[in-house]
Amino acid sequence: MEYRQLGRSGLTVSAFGLGAMTFGGQTPEDDAFRQLDRAFGSGITLFDTAENYPTPISAETQGRSEEILGRWIAERGVRDRVIVASKVAGPGNAAGDMDHIRGQRRLDRVNIRQAAEDSLRRLATDVIDLYQVHWPERPVTTQGRTRFSYIPDAPELVPIEETLAALDELVRDGKVRAIGVCNESPWGVMRYLAAAERDGQARIASIQNGYSLLDRSFELGLAEVAMREGIGLLAYSPLAAGTLTGKYGAEAAPIPGTRSSQSKAFVTRMLSDNRRR
Repeated sequence: MEYRQLGRSGLTVSAFGLGAMTFGGQTPEDDAFRQLDRAFGSGITLFDTAENYPTPISAETQGRSEEILGRWIAERGVRDRVIVASKVAGPGNAAGDMDHIRGQRRLDRVNIRQAAEDSLRRLATDVIDLYQVHWPERPVTTQGRTRFSYIPDAPELVPIEETLAALDELVRDGKVRAIGVCNESPWGVMRYLAAAERDGQARIASIQNGYSLLDRSFELGLAEVAMREGIGLLAYSPLAAGTLTGKYGAEAAPIPGTRSSQSKAFVTRMLSDNRRR
């Protein structure tokens, strides 16, 4: 296994990481432990979860992913040998499918502080190595979307500067070692960096965006920003959420227990004509 520095954070991470998005949902705890054991035995030290996991998201299972990861770390006694990454959820959609997590979940100090404290408790640790904003408050061109959408009557956004100040406070309090963003745009990353430099606050160490043969949107502007500014990329869905394994097809019947059976939009997005070319 290769190991790399994560941005300018001082954290050393394995070149591959294991995502815990399905732990506690599609993946029961005993299977999750087997996956974690195999990953750790192969040299993987970076384990990524989130307060809203597992997916599909529900009030009944919310937080189980962090709990399972925390129990595995405690039972194996490996806390000082792994990098724990988690995330604070941003505002949800109009369907209200995440309202059980702090209602509207604004990215302000109150919400971020509560989210971090809850994650620390579920993970059974006193510090989160990498704490990330799961997605911005505003619409962005991520997950393969290439067109910017402006919504003139959208609710007023919590300024990035306020979000960063809340994250910086967690770092100063010793509850978080490094911070990062997910599903962000070049504009958003540069706003975080500018605010950190101006106000002497914690600098984002990483960005977690999708990157695969079917989703190259990271290359449109973020690749240069990340390289020149020393921001590490945590590439999620490198197999396009399983599409590149060949198990999904545009005309094929959904496979029970997979994302194709849970969301029609998933297959449509991954296998649209412009992606298959």
